[in-house]
Amino acid sequence: MAGSESMFAWLGERIKGRDSRNVFLIAPLAAFELAFFVIPFLILVRMSLNASAQAGPYQPGFTLGAYRAVFASDLYRQLVAFSFELGVAATVISVFLALFYAYAAYRADGLRKSLLLFSIILPLLTTLVVKTYAWRPLLAPRGVLNDVLLGLGVIGSPIQFAPGIVGTVIGQVYIVFPYAVLSIYSVLSTMDWDTVEAARDLGASRPRSFLEVVVPEALPGIAVATVVSFAWSVGAYAAPSQLGSGAQTTFAMEIESLMLTQFDYPTGAALSLLMLAAMLVVSLGVLRLLTGSIGGVEGV
Repeated sequence: MAGSESMFAWLGERIKGRDSRNVFLIAPLAAFELAFFVIPFLILVRMSLNASAQAGPYQPGFTLGAYRAVFASDLYRQLVAFSFELGVAATVISVFLALFYAYAAYRADGLRKSLLLFSIILPLLTTLVVKTYAWRPLLAPRGVLNDVLLGLGVIGSPIQFAPGIVGTVIGQVYIVFPYAVLSIYSVLSTMDWDTVEAARDLGASRPRSFLEVVVPEALPGIAVATVVSFAWSVGAYAAPSQLGSGAQTTFAMEIESLMLTQFDYPTGAALSLLMLAAMLVVSLGVLRLLTGSIGGVEGV
């Protein structure tokens, strides 16, 4: 009996020690999240409830006037609609291209694989604004792309890709594309190629084996790539500000104007929180839809 009690006491001490070590390891991350995410978020919530836009970001009193102003404004509805349209367009293009690029990197070996992966990681080492602005001399009416097309006789006069919607979409796809590729490649790298070979041995063509074996295996990565690309693209700032015209204004650009130019802190904070909630709902819906597809594929 005494031996059993001592064993339980020893197990209790081990569990307590392990729990204390886990808490010790999690504490820095929890402190970081609290300092840089939770507290700023609560400050933003408080700012959105201010009664006036003229006396600074922090005032006594609470009101929902800023939220009512956002819902009543046709301008804000147009900005939100364009932001979501840009998010959908950039997400569809980037995830579609990233799937094939990640598959090519997965199938490559040696130097070719290294070059493919390095070319994806390299843009991440460059400042966002600089690498986005670099598209201006390429897409401008007198830029490199127009010069090439004119020289080849494809077009008769220059096309204004940027500033404009085409440049905005290209710039945003360029920004989120590396993250989409890495998300999908990380899943494909764990796939057993023998499964694809078995499908081909059973009569599946290359396109069919890709669609029915590779794509289902890559669905978790596609889900992550979709959510990341969509969330980043809806909140785009660099691409529309550098490559867009006045017509390509997103809600992020409007918030910058409200906060730093008009000093309308409550409206800017309210618009930020509403867009954050909308993006979260849509992202969770897309993630649940794709997760359901993953479950269906595994069930089959």
